[in-house]
Amino acid sequence: MGFKENFQLKSIEMNEKRVLRDAIHDYIHVDHLIIWRLINAKEMQRLRRIKQLGGTYQVFQSAEHSRFVHSLGVYQVVRKMLETECLDNYLNDYDKLCVMCAGLLHDIGHGPFSHSFEGVFQENHEDMTVRIILEDSEVHDVLYSLYPKLPLDVAAIIQHTHPNQVLIQMVSSQLDADRMDYLLRDSYMTGTTYGKFDMSRILRTMRICNNQLVFKESGVQAIENYILARYHMYWQVYFHPTARSYEHLLQSIFSRLIDLYKDNYSFQTDIQYLKPFLDHQVSVEDFVQLDESVIFYYFKKFMNENDFILNDLSSRFLNRRLFKYQQLKDEETLEEIKTIAKKHHYNPKYYIMSDTQKQIPYLHYGASGELSEIEILSPSGELSPLPNKSEIVAAILNSKKYKSDKKVFFPKEIKDEVSVL
Repeated sequence: MGFKENFQLKSIEMNEKRVLRDAIHDYIHVDHLIIWRLINAKEMQRLRRIKQLGGTYQVFQSAEHSRFVHSLGVYQVVRKMLETECLDNYLNDYDKLCVMCAGLLHDIGHGPFSHSFEGVFQENHEDMTVRIILEDSEVHDVLYSLYPKLPLDVAAIIQHTHPNQVLIQMVSSQLDADRMDYLLRDSYMTGTTYGKFDMSRILRTMRICNNQLVFKESGVQAIENYILARYHMYWQVYFHPTARSYEHLLQSIFSRLIDLYKDNYSFQTDIQYLKPFLDHQVSVEDFVQLDESVIFYYFKKFMNENDFILNDLSSRFLNRRLFKYQQLKDEETLEEIKTIAKKHHYNPKYYIMSDTQKQIPYLHYGASGELSEIEILSPSGELSPLPNKSEIVAAILNSKKYKSDKKVFFPKEIKDEVSVL
């Protein structure tokens, strides 16, 4: 028998175990030295300087929490899952270690302002997470020092390629540790109640059947509450139009920066930390060096640049002079707004944005390749997809009319002319 079969978690337990106070889980328990070392690796500590909710704090001012605390929370939810009888008996100690590490590390590939940065610079956070785990990093060294194949096995969970489907489901599925933590945490930190649900009840009804995570029929109501909580959090918090305005302003600054760089503009500011991203040659070390504190510094410096657009957009960002917004009727209206912007010398490429937000509460049978169906286990031992056991979820799926919201964003200075369209 090899390392994986013989490995015991007790062999890496710390003499003095750590507990971290947490607003959501009360205490986060760290029993194993490798987890403690991962928490203290610089790639993890960097997440203290990345906000969990991007620009949402511009609306909900207390939402200042970081991806670091969320990552600790996901790790703690995974621990709670492992404490359930079904998983404790099903997984060996090596698999338990792998999934704890995956839960803790799942977000280390997020860039500054996360999805805004990702979209403009074409950086995928899951790909970067895997690179950090597999390439030259403190995280890699910690994992490799215990067992050379541990980085590969942890990365496989995040890539959804691990042979044990249960480990993937625990970290990434329609009902996983990641979503459970961020709903509860984001709801608490925004001062809202939309994201609350009974996580303890869901975990108590969790079972293993046919080598996959399923849930007892008695847990259907708690799962319904979870799905509705997720739906309401998206519309009331994540898709809030002011938060979207902030994200669009961010994207405009990055977009202008890219265009200036391509045109060989002579920056007064030394943009050394951004050059690897502008050149699309990003090493793991380049990525780790960049966080939101660096970006804020750059935006402060950009306010002194000779380029009016970069100067103006950075000033708007730092001083919360966000774009105004209104419902977008049609593409003709969008073109009319762009014409108004041009009349006032605002380049529509950077000053006029539109988006359509849509949130599907439940993905059914292959609607997404990465998300598995939530299966319900009946008292007789039969499995059924959640919509067959939940009238609420079935009604959502059968409606075929998912809520969407299309808005246009523009400078405050042209609001009066835009509002009459």
